[in-house]
Amino acid sequence: MSTHRSSAAEPWPGWTPSRAAQAAYGEHLVRIAELIPALLNMYVMDRQGLAAAHGAGRQDLVDSHVRSVALECRDDLLETAAALDALALCHGPGSYLPRPYQEVDGQPPAPGVALRTDASDVADQAVRHDRRHGTSKTGDLPPALEDGCTDTQRDAARAYVRREWLASQPEFADD
Repeated sequence: MSTHRSSAAEPWPGWTPSRAAQAAYGEHLVRIAELIPALLNMYVMDRQGLAAAHGAGRQDLVDSHVRSVALECRDDLLETAAALDALALCHGPGSYLPRPYQEVDGQPPAPGVALRTDASDVADQAVRHDRRHGTSKTGDLPPALEDGCTDTQRDAARAYVRREWLASQPEFADD
């Protein structure tokens, strides 16, 4: 277990966030830093539990787990999208991979480009969820991303997730 105490200046040991990440998330970068390992662990544990219940023939547990996962889907999408967005901001501004993307042998995409693309793709899933279920807290939903979407549309999906995530934080939430 690490004894490192997260701060906005150093969320993880030896890692300094970019000015863009600090400007977008400010003091909440510490929460983002806490989310990343928690999300990774949560997914592993959820899958293990679901697999064990399925293996034991416990359909009641499988059904219960599926309902629980469905209810938590939006929060998970939002937290994952915010974490990816914060990481992508640390790589600076730039372009995205085209949609649809076809890998060219021997030419992997630059890490920042791939991370920005992943951040916008997960943000798009949050946008689609909010459109389908009417769960937006801030409104002004951008259009869902489609093949041939522009970098501006991808930026808009990520900006939407930032607003939604910040609005979901206790000090910003409506009482």
